[in-house]
Amino acid sequence: MKLMILFILAATLPGITMAQPSGFRPPAVPLVTHDPYFSIWSFADRPQTDITRHWTGKTMGVFSMVSIDGACYRLLGPNPPDVPAMDGGALSVTPTSTSYVFDGAGVSITLTFLSPLLPDSLELLSRPLTYVTWSAQSTDGKPHAVKVYLEHTAELCINTHDQEVAWGRVRVKGMEVLRMGSSDQKILGKRGDDLRIDWGSVYLAVPHGQNGSGAIAPARVSRRAFRTTGTVPESDDLMMPRPANDDWIVQACAFDLRSVGSSPVSVHALLAYDDRYSIEFLRRRIPAYWTKGGKTIVDVLRDGEASYRTLAGVCAAFDRDLTRRCEERGGSEFARLCILAYRHTIAAHKLAIDLEGDAMLFPKENFSNGCISTVDVIYPSAPIFLAFNPALLEAMLRPVFEYARLPRWRFPFAPHDIGTYPLANGQVYGGGEVDESDQMPVEESGNMIILTYALAKTTKDASFALRYRPLLQTWATYLKEKGLDPENQLCTDDFTGHLAHNTNLSVKAIVALGCYAKLCELAGEGAEASAYQALAKKYAVEWETMARDGDHYRLAFDRPGTWSMKYNLVWDRLLGLHLFSPEIATKELAYYRTKMQTYGLPLDNRAAFTKPEWMLWVATMSGDRNVVAEYARTIVAYVNATPDRVPFSDWYDTQTAKQCGFQARSVLGGLYIPLLDPVR
Repeated sequence: MKLMILFILAATLPGITMAQPSGFRPPAVPLVTHDPYFSIWSFADRPQTDITRHWTGKTMGVFSMVSIDGACYRLLGPNPPDVPAMDGGALSVTPTSTSYVFDGAGVSITLTFLSPLLPDSLELLSRPLTYVTWSAQSTDGKPHAVKVYLEHTAELCINTHDQEVAWGRVRVKGMEVLRMGSSDQKILGKRGDDLRIDWGSVYLAVPHGQNGSGAIAPARVSRRAFRTTGTVPESDDLMMPRPANDDWIVQACAFDLRSVGSSPVSVHALLAYDDRYSIEFLRRRIPAYWTKGGKTIVDVLRDGEASYRTLAGVCAAFDRDLTRRCEERGGSEFARLCILAYRHTIAAHKLAIDLEGDAMLFPKENFSNGCISTVDVIYPSAPIFLAFNPALLEAMLRPVFEYARLPRWRFPFAPHDIGTYPLANGQVYGGGEVDESDQMPVEESGNMIILTYALAKTTKDASFALRYRPLLQTWATYLKEKGLDPENQLCTDDFTGHLAHNTNLSVKAIVALGCYAKLCELAGEGAEASAYQALAKKYAVEWETMARDGDHYRLAFDRPGTWSMKYNLVWDRLLGLHLFSPEIATKELAYYRTKMQTYGLPLDNRAAFTKPEWMLWVATMSGDRNVVAEYARTIVAYVNATPDRVPFSDWYDTQTAKQCGFQARSVLGGLYIPLLDPVR
């Protein structure tokens, strides 16, 4: 039976309508999503038809089966191929969980992946732990003997299949814990984009009291044991180390739910990853934030199990609140986009802790160039963090500021990045620290100033901004000289190439100058604040004359007959700067309607491709919930129609829905920008 996909906004909460209209098909479904390495997805409509994958598309196998009255069925993954797939019922995706419901042989089985990525708790957000839960109940009024099985391959802890792995067990009170990792532990030994982690260890934990057990054995042996006995092998394989693809060693567990009747019976396992050290920042290895206070992976497993039921309830409440907020600002389809983008966005970051105990959040530029802490990636992703916990935006800006204040950064503008993930040891893009010809000086300087003021305004606390005021002053001076009419340089949409006299980039510079004026006010520098405020207003007036092209505004000042999305203008509204005439946004939005395609608004007149986050930024300029909903509908149409089964691409063609590039990137946090609009 073809899997019927329903997008259920709050599946376990009383008082919420369960069934949502069908027709929302995630291009890829998030299962285990914590950081750029511990990230596992289903790229298929039916979870039994394809192996699960890392966001890069490389296989990262997690499999599940169920035995009902002695007959086995597949729930997750295509293997073993001679075991029939259980009929699918529905897919439910919430901000923190994914559930599949299967029906057959008189039993309904719900398989749930819950990742408690709660933004108001940095420890929980950082905790690399996903709960895998099975819930079963009889649907025919008869009792049934039910057993469930889970395994994962060594692909979770290696980059390539020929790498050797070793394994063992860990003593943790109250649970059976299996551990596996590469035998050659080169911690932070590689940097780049299309890579999987090959250091640290993956853990599979089976809590006591659930009639469960675990084993480490070849996949064929473990699966055969479950099919014949309903459990896993009695002993672990000891032939190690060996290549992961040498008889495919797996960590597996099985649970006996015994006689299942009309009341649901559930069991769960814990899947976790300890990378030991997460990031190298300026040549110092720093660990994940969850290690704060000396915590170990044993603490994560023990605390995770103790808080399982409580966290499930807290996550359900968070999911409901997020959904409500999004529906209020842009309707149900806008909410669908935000729900799908939530774990997607979080998992493109790593939350670490520096030697001083401060949080540092590092985004990875997935399937772009692999840069770490790219400023023009932080900029579009910022809305989700401003909306739910501004401390996370501060944690993203901190590494950039700390790097830029070093003598080695000699330019009068902000850096583009601080390295290649996971090594944050200095800029690598556009000439690195040597050459400025291919950098983004107006782009990144504007981004840093705008976000710093947005943070101060949101938190009503200027202390972070004041700490880095000399840098901000330097960058504002640069924008004062270079920002109104930018030279031939790149902007964040660097795939479009260099462009001189970029009007949207000019808007960013002017808004940033207005933000710097506000920062000067917070610093008690009244004269400087007044001077920059007057300058920003003067530039805004000049911009309107220079960019005007009849019923809209140009792509570049010197290119009549062109147009582009002026998404940077949204901050003039959101931050209450009032630099530009409101008529500019009104005129632009009216013009955009004439350019709208089936799957959204193109970025500009040069091509049919778009960026979905920028679409919602321009929609938010309207201050109208209906306009946000209108733009969201076109993005939902893309999500449903795209032939590219990858985690939500943020660069696609508005006429064909085909991916142009990028996937699983943090920038989709920018979809949340309507939540920042002060006017309901």
